[in-house]
Amino acid sequence: MDNSFYGQLNVFQTIAQEGSISAAARKLEIAVPSASQALKLLEQKIGVPLFHRTTRNIQLTDAGRQLLERTEQAMATLHQAFEEVRNFGEQVSGTVRITMARVMYQLVLRPHLAEFHQRYPQIQLEISLNDGLSHLIEDGIDLGIRFGNRLDEGMVARKLLNGTQEGLYASQSYAAQHGTPKTPKDLPAHKLIGYRFISSNKIEPLVIAQNGQETAVEMDTPLICNDPEILLDATRQGLGIGRAFTHNMQQQPDRTDFVPVLQKYWRQYPPLYLYYLQHSQRTKKVQAVIEFLLEKTAQYR
Repeated sequence: MDNSFYGQLNVFQTIAQEGSISAAARKLEIAVPSASQALKLLEQKIGVPLFHRTTRNIQLTDAGRQLLERTEQAMATLHQAFEEVRNFGEQVSGTVRITMARVMYQLVLRPHLAEFHQRYPQIQLEISLNDGLSHLIEDGIDLGIRFGNRLDEGMVARKLLNGTQEGLYASQSYAAQHGTPKTPKDLPAHKLIGYRFISSNKIEPLVIAQNGQETAVEMDTPLICNDPEILLDATRQGLGIGRAFTHNMQQQPDRTDFVPVLQKYWRQYPPLYLYYLQHSQRTKKVQAVIEFLLEKTAQYR
């Protein structure tokens, strides 16, 4: 393998991840013609086209898809090795990409952004908010946060928060005007602030824990949103009953203005975990973020 093969393969994988040559060039901080030439040389070397190209998009061929699948893990290992050596004995620096749902950002990261920047001014955090599950290698992500520790092979999970409940709350004004349900059978007579997942575009049903089982309840929804802050705002203003994780509710300065509803039926969620590829914590910049998040959430475990 000649010394240009690694660079060409890196360009190929970045194009596959980013979906275009120009986007890959921006990410790699090289000129678009250079990225295009690297791909051309790689295809000439292999002897088959790796992408189908049109004026509007670029898609992997069968050969390109196979090459990507067979080299992703190896390239990730090489990237990590280079990063470890580059950071050896130097100030911690570089970009760390992290993905999580918006509510997890509010729980874990938002209160500590300024402190992290002060402690590690040379680390650039790139935060991606996503309700779905991300494939760290394919998406070029270093760290992810999600409920539960069921992971793919080669991943590591570290607990950030103990399990939490999805609480039901009403505002004082809503409770005064409409009362609050006393049993789950009373719920359909009330209004619910709806929540739509960004990634799947599906509306999350209201689920309660009853007789050891989770049960979905149909309710009228005067408002549907895809942001936890909007959901809380609508609840504050008395539009209906809203949902919030108990950890998140504890962070609200006006939490005493929210009336808990049917607390014995609240749904239980598993602990919140930080997950990443095995050995990626050896990279100083990634290890710094891991240790910082574990430090800031220690009081909740």
